[in-house]
Amino acid sequence: MKLLIDTQLLIWAAAGTLSKKAESYFEDDDNELYFSPVSIWEITIKNSLNRKDFSIDAELFYKGLIENGYLELPLTSLHTLSLDSLPKIHKDPFDRILISQATAEGLRLLSSDKIISKYPGDIIFV
Repeated sequence: MKLLIDTQLLIWAAAGTLSKKAESYFEDDDNELYFSPVSIWEITIKNSLNRKDFSIDAELFYKGLIENGYLELPLTSLHTLSLDSLPKIHKDPFDRILISQATAEGLRLLSSDKIISKYPGDIIFV
């Protein structure tokens, strides 16, 4: 199964703090794990805010994803054009583009966000 992983799950995977349910998707060799440059963008923005509760080196994070076999799903204009057709359930622009990317590319979105799980489409909530 081809899975686009949301940002929070990518962070938890890197930290080794995934739930058992989420971990089962990551460990299944039949799954292809994708990440979006949107996740790197989100991490970079949050890190630049100098919050005490968030400190991730986006470049090291990116390199770790590549070294661990994650596939990068490029962001295209087609992904952004389908944002208009999404229901107005979630205001987070990063999550909305991840949903749009997954839908446009026929990937399942793996997420731990209950709000994302309310969207129609191929979304797996863990």
